[in-house]
This record gives sequence, structure tokens and C-alpha cells, in this order.
Amino acid sequence: MKNPKFTFSDLIAGYVTSTELKDDVFTLETSDGRSFQVKLSANVYAELLRNLGEPFLDNTSELRNKIEKGRYLYAYGIFYTDGPNDSLSFEAKHIVFVGNDAAEYRFEQQDWWIQQIKELGDFYLHAQFGTDEIDYKNYRTSLNLEGQHTTNFRQETDTISRLVYGFATAYMMTGEECYLEAADKGTEYLIKHLCNSKPDDNTAFWYHALDQAPDKEKKIFASEFGDDYDAIPAYEQIYALAGPTQTYRITGNPQILDVIEKTINLFDKYFLDKEREGYFSHIDPINFDPRNETLGHNRARKNWNSVGDHAPAYLINLVLATDNDRYKQMLEYTADTITKYFPDYANSPFVQEKFHEDWSHDQTWGWQQNRAVVGHNLKIAWNLMRMHSMFDKDEYVALAEKIAELMPEAGGDQQRGGWYDVVERTLAEGETYHRFAWHDRKAWWQQEQGILAYLILAGILNKEEYLKLARESSSFYNAWFLDHESGGVYFNVLANGLPYLLGTERNKGSHSMSGYHSFELTYLASVYSNLLVTKQPMQFFFKPNPAGLENRILRVQPDILPAGSVQITAVTIDGKAYDKFDAEALTIELPDVKHHVKVCVILTPVDAAQRLLTRLDVDNQRTTLYLAGEIDQSSLPSLKKALDELLNCHPAAVTLDVSNLKEADDAGIRTIIFEFQKLSSNCKITISGANAAISGKFENNHFADSATFV
Repeated sequence: MKNPKFTFSDLIAGYVTSTELKDDVFTLETSDGRSFQVKLSANVYAELLRNLGEPFLDNTSELRNKIEKGRYLYAYGIFYTDGPNDSLSFEAKHIVFVGNDAAEYRFEQQDWWIQQIKELGDFYLHAQFGTDEIDYKNYRTSLNLEGQHTTNFRQETDTISRLVYGFATAYMMTGEECYLEAADKGTEYLIKHLCNSKPDDNTAFWYHALDQAPDKEKKIFASEFGDDYDAIPAYEQIYALAGPTQTYRITGNPQILDVIEKTINLFDKYFLDKEREGYFSHIDPINFDPRNETLGHNRARKNWNSVGDHAPAYLINLVLATDNDRYKQMLEYTADTITKYFPDYANSPFVQEKFHEDWSHDQTWGWQQNRAVVGHNLKIAWNLMRMHSMFDKDEYVALAEKIAELMPEAGGDQQRGGWYDVVERTLAEGETYHRFAWHDRKAWWQQEQGILAYLILAGILNKEEYLKLARESSSFYNAWFLDHESGGVYFNVLANGLPYLLGTERNKGSHSMSGYHSFELTYLASVYSNLLVTKQPMQFFFKPNPAGLENRILRVQPDILPAGSVQITAVTIDGKAYDKFDAEALTIELPDVKHHVKVCVILTPVDAAQRLLTRLDVDNQRTTLYLAGEIDQSSLPSLKKALDELLNCHPAAVTLDVSNLKEADDAGIRTIIFEFQKLSSNCKITISGANAAISGKFENNHFADSATFV
């Protein structure tokens, strides 16, 4: 079939390659290098990418001035098929700029994702609890597009847990108490109403759901979701831990840890295949047997979820909170299992996701058949790069990079941006594109996997192609998935970015959607972007009871990051500066108290911390400390370390040479004065080369009489 004889609307994402705008036409080059001539129609309008909570940012009057070479943008418009020789022409009706200039991507602003998680947190707080007290008896799994409860009274364990994860994460990023209250109460509700501990074998399992009627509640034991009906699927038990584990990271509540450990005992006792490796995907609800005949097509099966979902859902966060060897070994075991059994590149650019118990491929199961979930491939790449920073295994990086190389062509939309859903794993004869299983829509959670995969690859391996793909993925999500009218994010958009608002995919709450993926994205995109890519500091909040933590040690590493890539540069406890921390180990020794304390910690990329250079020269007559660069919050640890070394010399005379120090904030000046007060009263202090601003700050702190300025 040649070019169709009808018009159609569509989206083009690309980089401007021509800027002459002759006859209002410019050229866009897509991610894979194809060029389109774009004509600005008479009524074209333009906007700047905006975050949740921001108003419409009209750029129409600046449109033509902003068409500059190298700029990445979206053009939505009409394809006409009446050009010369039946060629296509494209007229733009709507332009979206992702930054104020060609170099800017707005979502790389230090607080972009922080502002987004606040909007998401407020949306779900209001959707579930309104203006009333937070009471999870009023929680409902189903929410409509506007965030209102439907008539369905069901409370699914997984969706509560995922929302609790979201609230806990919002607290970690903002320190706002309402989010911690929601996380604490949600965790307590889950444990009290939906968890069944078995003292006889020290395990715990989680009910599928609770039907909450006005006068009674009914527990639903086995899953009633179609794929898993009358079984206990591993992924439901896995995601039951997502919210409690993230809450435990903040509070250190030992009762939460006890339930987590008992659930892991459940995995080890009933889901783990001790003979052939991996974890079974389902067990029956009576005997907890993965081989029970009642399981039907789920009998003796393994899949991506049962092996791979442990790490992102709860296990990495548990390792970060505890540094426990048992959990580290389990984490490494899941990664090794993935790299051993999932690649199938002789047959497909996608991994194999479903297996029989002997690891032979299951390509006849239910809806999946021989199909790939694009997001699962990206999720593997993302999580293997996380685990590489802990276990340093080349095979993790090799598989992650293999996926990163293949996915843009096999599972990505290189014209419009974004990532597709489910496709056939193989091509039939004569086919170029992997056929879609149902549609060419794009789901919000799969965009998350693409963003995080390429962000962490870019941050660790420092390859421009990965950063390019991370930016393109983030652009598509922020341009088309944010619901600026009702709040939250859309479940699905069409291939062209317009929201798909039919059936359950219209909703903001369902069996598949709760406050997990969108919150997790804001958290980890912020961590990877700020701490690994753009090298900007971040602050995080915790509220533990020191008595509940082993040796009162709070671990504050935000994710598994390359060793030595970030350090603690400041800590406050209940609003007061606190210095009992190990900057490199990312741990804080909490005070010996029996109540909860609010901890705010600033983490800074090591590259940024090196903005201050120090050198200490010692001789018999005088000790000289040279400072060069800048002193700010991020470089205070370097300054403090240099001053400690100076004090250990017990000098008779000190020269502080600041002739190459460009700037120093008030905290830096006060740090110098505070440490110099520890010198002998007979020690002569000279400040050399201070510029006017720095001299003025010493004078304002009444230090002029304590030193000689030259």
C-alpha cells in the first residue's frame, strides 16, 4: 500500500536541524536519524513543558525565536498526503518545548521531581481520605479519573502497600509530616488487617484483599485477579512488602522488620526452588505447594515477577536499611538467576520471561504466549546496574548494556518518543516491526523503567547515548502523562501522547495502579539525575527511634550507588546541626534517646564536594593551610577535615592562605572561627589574601581582633 489517501494527526519528537524558518518550515530529526519537514500552521500554539501544579506556560509569542538548532521538541499536527508524487507533508498545530533553550531540560532542575512527588502525595491523600483524619478503613483500591472513590468496597493488599510506599517516599524527599502519618498508619493497617503470621514455622503471608463494608470486613485469601485466580502469586506477596519496607527505612520500627523477615521466610520455605534455582510464581492456598494440580496453568512455573521483582519492590530498600548479609545474598541470587536464565538473544531481542520449573521456556501461557513486556526488559537493565554497584559483576553490566542497545529499536517509539507495552518477541517473515499484542498504547509504569534504566546507565557509565535516551524518555513522560486537570498521572496514552481514557485504564486507582511507580520514578529519577548526572546535592528525611536501630546507626544511602560517589555533607536532628556521622559510609550515629527524632541529611556528589581544594604545609615555625575554590554547604566536610589535620599539628603559628578562595558562605566562615578557637591561646593566627567579601564576613563574626589580616 502506498501513502494513504487521507489525512491523519500524529506526533513527531526530534531535534531541530535547520533554523532558517523559510516559509515557516523547519526540519526535525528523530531519535533514530530520520528527518521531517515541519510547517508551522497559521493557528499553531506552543507551550513550555510544565510540572504538576504549574499553570499553562504559553510560548506561542516566542515560538519562532525558540526554533533553534539542537533543541529537542514535540510537534503535534496533521499529515497531508497530497504532496508531489503522493508525498507526505506535515503541518504543526501544537509545539512543546522541553526547556527554555536548547541546552535545558526542565526536569533536570534540582527540585523538579521533588515538586512532582508533593503534587502526587497531595492528590492521593485527598483522593483516599479527603479532609478527614487518615483512616485506612476508608481506603479504596478503585479511584476514578478525578481521584474519587467508586462503588467498589475492595481494599487490595498490594495497592495499599504501593500507596504506602508512595507516601513514605514523599516524606523522605520533603519531610512533610502528613506523608509519614499516612505511611505509618497504612503500614499498621496492613499488618493488623491483611497479614497472617504463622508462629509454627516463623512465616507470614498476606491476604489478597479485604472487602470493607459499613458493618463488617471480609478477608479474601487467594487472588481473585484473572491471571492468578484461586492461587497465591509471588508478586502479590512481594509487593505487600513495598510500603512497609520503605516505611521501615524511615522509622526503623522493629515490628515492621519482624513481619518483613517472616515474609522472606515464606519465600524461602514455599516459593524457592532449592533444586533447580529461582522462585516459583504461584503456590496453592491450601498446601502452599507450587506443584499442586489445582494451580492449572500456573503449576510449577517461574516468571520475571517471581524472580526479578524482589529487588525493586522491597529487597534493595531492605539492604539499604540494614546492610544485612542474608538480604545481600538473596539480592545477588536473584540477579545471578536473571543473567543465567533470562537472555534469549539467539531467538529474540527480548528476554524470555516465563518458564517451566526446569527453566525450559513456557511460550504457551495465557495472554503472554511468546510475547515480551517491554518494560520488564528495561527493568532488568535498571536493576542490574543498581546491583553492579554492590557486587561488581561484569555480567550485570554486559546484560544491562545489551538491553539498552536493543530496546530503542525493538520496543521504543523512535518517532514520537516513549516505550511500548506488549509486543511479539519474534518477527514473522517479511516483518520489520515487532507486532503489538493488543494496541500501540504506552503505559505509565513502562515509561518509568525506561527513564530509570537510561539515567542510571548514563550516571554510572557516563555515555552520551544513554543520557540522550534518558532525556528523551523523561521528556515524553513529563510532556504527556501528567494530568494537569485532575491531578496524578494517566494510566495509558496513545502512541501520539494523547491520554487514553476508556475502561479501567481511565482510572487513577485499580488493581494495576496505585501510588507506587509514579512515586518511585520521582524519587529515583531525582537521585540519579542530581547525584550521578548533574552533580547537585539532595536532602533526605528520616524519623527513627534510635532505640530501635542496632547500635543506633541510621543508614541513609538513597539507593545502591557507586562506592564513593556521594557523601554526607550536613546533618540536622530536630532542626539542630549534628556531627556524629560517617560522611563516606553514609551512616549517622544517632543520639541515645528513646523517642523519634527527625533527621535531615544532605548528600552531595563527591565531584561537587571537590569544589574546595585544601593543602597543609607544616614546618617548625609556622603551619599554613591553603584554601582554594569555594566554601558552601557541599564542601564543609572537606574544610572540616583540613582544619582537623591542622589542629592535630598543635601549631605555634598558623597562616590561613585564602588568596585563591573565591567565595565562602557564613557557615564556612563560622566553621573556621569555631575550629580556630581550639588552638592554643598563644598561637598567632594570620589570614592571608582574603578578598573584601571574605574579610567582611570575618569582621561581621568579630574575628578581626583574633587574627592578623595581610
